[in-house]
Amino acid sequence: MIEILKESSGNVVGFDLGGKLHNDDYKEFIPAVEQVIEREGRVRILAHFHDFRGWDLHAMLDDLVFGSKHYGDIERIALVGGQKWEEWMATACRPFTRAEVRCFDAGEVGQAWVWLREAA
Repeated sequence: MIEILKESSGNVVGFDLGGKLHNDDYKEFIPAVEQVIEREGRVRILAHFHDFRGWDLHAMLDDLVFGSKHYGDIERIALVGGQKWEEWMATACRPFTRAEVRCFDAGEVGQAWVWLREAA
C-alpha cells in the first residue's frame, strides 16, 4: 500500500508505505511523483515506512525503471522508519539516483519534513 501524505506541498511529496508493495501501488505512486516533477522541475520525497514487507518482483522492477527514468529529477529522499534495512536501502539506491538520501527514525518524521523543505 502506498498513500500520499497530506503534508505534501510544492516540490515536496510524502508517501506512507506499508505491507508488501505490488504493481498496482506503483500505478498510483509514479503518476503522482511525475506530476510534481512536471510542475516543479525537481522533487523531494519522504518515504514513511510502517509494517513494510518489501516488494513483489513486478513492483521491484517498477521501482528500478522509475529510478532510472528520473535519475536526475529527485533532489532529496528522506527514508523514515528506523530499521536497519532502510540504511542498507539508502546505500543500495545511491547508484540509481543523484538524490541526497537520509534515514530518519520513526519518531523523527517532523525532522524529515524540515530537512526536505530547507533550501539546498
